[in-house]
Amino acid sequence: MKLATFRREGSERIGVVDTGGAMLFDLTAAAERDDPADRRFDSMLALIDADDAGLDAARALLDKRGGEPDLSIRLAGAELLAPLPQPRQMRDGMSFETHILQSARGGRALAALAVGGESAFRAAMAEPLGDLPAVYRKLPIYYITNRMTVRGPDTTVRWPRYSKVMDYELELGVVTRRTRADIPVGEARGHIFGYTIFNDFSARDIQSLEMEGRLGPAKGKSFDGGNVLGPWIVTPDEIGDPQNLGVEVRVNGQMRSRGRTAGMLFSFEQILAHASRDETIHAGEFFGSGTVGNCCGLELGRFLEHGDVIELEVDNIGVLRNKVERQA
Repeated sequence: MKLATFRREGSERIGVVDTGGAMLFDLTAAAERDDPADRRFDSMLALIDADDAGLDAARALLDKRGGEPDLSIRLAGAELLAPLPQPRQMRDGMSFETHILQSARGGRALAALAVGGESAFRAAMAEPLGDLPAVYRKLPIYYITNRMTVRGPDTTVRWPRYSKVMDYELELGVVTRRTRADIPVGEARGHIFGYTIFNDFSARDIQSLEMEGRLGPAKGKSFDGGNVLGPWIVTPDEIGDPQNLGVEVRVNGQMRSRGRTAGMLFSFEQILAHASRDETIHAGEFFGSGTVGNCCGLELGRFLEHGDVIELEVDNIGVLRNKVERQA
């Protein structure tokens, strides 16, 4: 199933997306009609907490009431929100070798730009890539990001006034289920509720400065609207092989890069097992894969401009679309 969070008649609801028919079935309204005491469809977190029983109930509601016309709306006219508007936690990784190497070169090029201008920037971007630091093969690398700044598809991201370099990052992400610590790798797949797209918007100039402190990104990543999820969550039975999905980035309708999710240094299962060592991972958390190679401006030397519309597409999920605007 493709599960969305949306706003209808002034209230936040969850629903099942039929991309073929371009319709959205209102699970929340269907549950209220079927059994007003059933609270499993009040929010995406409530559905995640209900686990398999909740998903089975969702399928049963769709079978029973999917033909009732007032319970479905046209997808094109729906006000989609982030499918998980406030995750219980958000972690983001660095899982793709190409991105790690090229973004490091891009960071050096940004530093050169500040000192030597455009020619120095281009010269730095033409330098050969270095070797992958050994730590990236030893263990999954990730940081905890701001779960309170999540936005959804078709929102306008108002760029922070303290930054001049606007960038995007195309990532695959998973939402967890079944709260537990010390998850074995062999059981970790059962802790994945579904998959979604993550645009990890990045204030690159500030991030580059912060990283000199060797503590990790803060204001380079954490600003209102900086974490965008969507357009919906796809359950594992419909995703296919998450390690072999095609991706594409478009800016103002023009293709900027293509890639695949193949080649993660650590799988999501390995990342979950590592993160859960002596630490409880809760249902309803989000884990980002890190940027797919070539799928951010820092790697290409091309950043976003005021008014740009950025589209991130991932096979078997859909398109996550946003606009960026500078503030006065």
